[in-house]
Amino acid sequence: MLGRFTAQRPATAHESAPAAETPTPSFLEQSIVAAPELAPEPPRTNPLLSEKLLDAKVRLHRKLIEEINLSALEKMPEEEMKRHISGLVSQYTIAERLALNAKELEDFVAEILDEMTGLGPIEPLLKDPSINDILINGHECVYVERAGILEPTPVRFKDEPHLLRILSKIVSAVGRRVDESQPLCDARLLDGSRINIAVRPIAVDGPLVSIRKFSKKPFSLKKLVDIGAIKPQMAEVLAAAVSARVTLIISGGTGSGKTTMLNALSAFISDKERLVTIEDAAELQLQQPHVGRMETRPPNIEGKGEIRQRELVKNALRMRPDRIILGECRGEEAFDMLQAMNTGHEGSMATVHANTPRDAISRLEQMIGMAGMPMTIASVRGQIAAAIRVIVQLQRLSDGKRRITSISEITGMEGDIIQMQEIYKYVRTGTAEDGSVQGHFQATGVRPRFLGDLAARGINVPGAYFDPSKPL
Repeated sequence: MLGRFTAQRPATAHESAPAAETPTPSFLEQSIVAAPELAPEPPRTNPLLSEKLLDAKVRLHRKLIEEINLSALEKMPEEEMKRHISGLVSQYTIAERLALNAKELEDFVAEILDEMTGLGPIEPLLKDPSINDILINGHECVYVERAGILEPTPVRFKDEPHLLRILSKIVSAVGRRVDESQPLCDARLLDGSRINIAVRPIAVDGPLVSIRKFSKKPFSLKKLVDIGAIKPQMAEVLAAAVSARVTLIISGGTGSGKTTMLNALSAFISDKERLVTIEDAAELQLQQPHVGRMETRPPNIEGKGEIRQRELVKNALRMRPDRIILGECRGEEAFDMLQAMNTGHEGSMATVHANTPRDAISRLEQMIGMAGMPMTIASVRGQIAAAIRVIVQLQRLSDGKRRITSISEITGMEGDIIQMQEIYKYVRTGTAEDGSVQGHFQATGVRPRFLGDLAARGINVPGAYFDPSKPL
């Protein structure tokens, strides 16, 4: 059973008081984000086209681009467009003497449509909900990540110009460009997915592309409990901390689930608060009604017009936010973020790349130093200790599963050293024959100091949650 601590709040006009014998739902059960049902995994069959068919598809694509009025084609209804393209493809396959049965012809038409209206060979990968990341290493090598595990795919491009043509289509749709003069590009696709591109001369062996797909169904904290990423007691404590405006940092490596956790925890922020989010590429999916979203902007072709996270954080302070949520803290904006946390914006949250809670503090110190402010190390650490209360550490394990490996509380300063105490930890005990990591979550026996803040807000957390002798 999930935890039983409750927040005492008056019933609103449209909700009746619960009966005496009915337990009040826990924070997890009151989660704003409903736990999504996992979509059934689609078939992964994506047979490698023969060289002849691949050549024919690329030639046909070019021929259709030359012969068809694309602006008129885009205005056609989908079915009419499909019939039109199907007729042209049928004529072309006869001319090319391609022996295709009805199913192969249908697949060929779908691939041509993807080439013309979608993103070519990777369009099926973008539509596959089981894929988290798409990684392209040149035109002949495409990998995907499913459930934390990388696996090769049979998808490939005709040649490097074919891949570059698809990439130009991707970035031009969001007002960017990538070529030899601007070989690096970081952008957000129209569906919210994030893409990073490197082309020659930066990418020595051909274009390198990383696509982090946008999740249309954010995970709730309860769903993270269900999949074993966190235990119910730990989730209850974090949900209570967020509700009580305890400022926290989510730390972890690339792909460890930081944004997923931030989305899940944000469900416990009151609907009465004004939130302002700041991100390099907008990924957060907050469910509150009063959310202002801001996103950085890269420089234009002349190298002007860049808007960095630091400017957005400063601007956010003028927008009357109750909390500021920084998608990823990676530079001098850390200084302004800590200032905000220390000046009436308790409960703000951010993510940071680090391997341990102590490393997260060191990273913050380095990032504050990037702001160029004349501050001693003791002063910097004092700012961190005063602003941040909890650090949630995540890790993607060797078997691809993601776990919360530590929940730690910053308790203050002793001399010029930031004091920290671990509340929960993940203890790894071994590796099974199939490669899956074995381990368990454990309470350390330390009762967090922020329990007093929770109690002041009517939130009571059972002491048994912190008893190391009782299994989580």
